[in-house]
Amino acid sequence: MKSLIHVLLQAAREIGKQASDDTTASARAWWEARRWRYNKGLVIAGLLAFVGYSIVGSVFLADDVEFEITVFTTIFQGIGYLFMMVVANVCYFLGPLSERGVDSKDLEQHRQRYYRLGFWFSVLLPFSIPLRCC
Repeated sequence: MKSLIHVLLQAAREIGKQASDDTTASARAWWEARRWRYNKGLVIAGLLAFVGYSIVGSVFLADDVEFEITVFTTIFQGIGYLFMMVVANVCYFLGPLSERGVDSKDLEQHRQRYYRLGFWFSVLLPFSIPLRCC
């Protein structure tokens, strides 16, 4: 009798562990399926922000302010932006982690809300530089 209870408890633990692993795998799969869209948004935002920065720098800044865009500065800023995209993708891993403790009935709404929040924050952040120069 004691071994039967032990077997049942062990089976229950395994089922719980498997459900937890499935939820973790599901979270990872959900967020990974949207990573390409996220990165595409970052690339487009970076290019548009650089164009905005170029326009602001050449049109709106006073003549006594030293501003120039050269091949070197363009490459340097491009490499810097690629590094920041890596940082943004590391932060993207917070998405699956944010699901811990979320009720399963609210999970899809939670995912959508946090994805949109992270996406728009990440996409709008590069525009802070041209806006600050104005």
